[in-house]
Amino acid sequence: MEAEEQQPWKTDFYLELPKVELHAHLNGSISSNTMKKLIAKKPNLKICDHMTMIDKGKKRTLEECFQMFHVIHQLATSTEDILMITKDVIKEFADDGVKYLELRSTPREENTTGMTKKTYVESILEGIKQSKQENLDIDVRYLMAIDRRGGPLVAKETVKLAEEFFLSTEDTVLGLDLSGDPTIGQAKDFLEPLSEAKKSGLKLALHLSEIPNQKKETQMFLDLLPDRIGHGTFLNSSEGGSPELVDLVRQHKIPLELCLTSNIKSQTVPSYGQHHFGFWYSIAHPSVICTDDKGVFATYLSQEYQLAAETFHLTQSQVWDLSYESINYIFASDNTRSDLRNKWNRLKPKRMDF
Repeated sequence: MEAEEQQPWKTDFYLELPKVELHAHLNGSISSNTMKKLIAKKPNLKICDHMTMIDKGKKRTLEECFQMFHVIHQLATSTEDILMITKDVIKEFADDGVKYLELRSTPREENTTGMTKKTYVESILEGIKQSKQENLDIDVRYLMAIDRRGGPLVAKETVKLAEEFFLSTEDTVLGLDLSGDPTIGQAKDFLEPLSEAKKSGLKLALHLSEIPNQKKETQMFLDLLPDRIGHGTFLNSSEGGSPELVDLVRQHKIPLELCLTSNIKSQTVPSYGQHHFGFWYSIAHPSVICTDDKGVFATYLSQEYQLAAETFHLTQSQVWDLSYESINYIFASDNTRSDLRNKWNRLKPKRMDF
């Protein structure tokens, strides 16, 4: 639904709703404004041809979404770029009423600029630190991402790096994300590094069951008992899911990170009404509404909440509860959870539609 068509009082409710964002890829969250700043810094790349696509916003096709990722990787090549991107993304989430954010990103190196995986991570952490010093009303943490395309050796390196920063940062690097093209690599290649990460105290947020007919892989990843599931699109589907997989997820109360617009735009779900949020919500399973890639898919978390509410006929009170309960599924400490609950209670509207 286009923002212009929404009733202002409704839009205000979702914007003012305090929110938790647990599934946001840093590079996919870059807005058009930040893209333009990066392009201005690198005129030699001649990326102007892509400007129409960058400004397309909600009308972006799947192919254009993938083009966006390609352009972003060409533009974000130095530690200065990563710092600027991190700060911009954090500020935009804060402006959208997000009070707690877990950003995820794969450490990257760039020989042309001398950026190493370690300095990449340090730039993100510096962006988080500077945002805090600027008194933005948002608490930000970082999940280090393993890209399936890198294979098991790179996965092991990433786990080692995550363990190092997990110990040296004050409750900022909290866990690992496994993501990337779900058709590349095999689950068994990642089981050892992920198990090692779990043993060292890192939390696991694993993308799984994103595409049909991956039942065996999904079972392998679920046997690790991840702390959260990214998407889980086909868990409850006859195309690669099963009642047994659903039962396993329910039995262990593993929360799902659900991204409505992302699934529609990447064409893994045919319509909002058929989104698996409806299934998991109907059985009262822990679920968190997220954006995935707010820049590429041209959305924001307030809009995702509004889409879920309007599609599945949720009252304002139910939306509030959905947001409040998402605090239970963050990777930060019990003290942080307690602080967030106090913040939600202070911000709770006096009246809501029940």
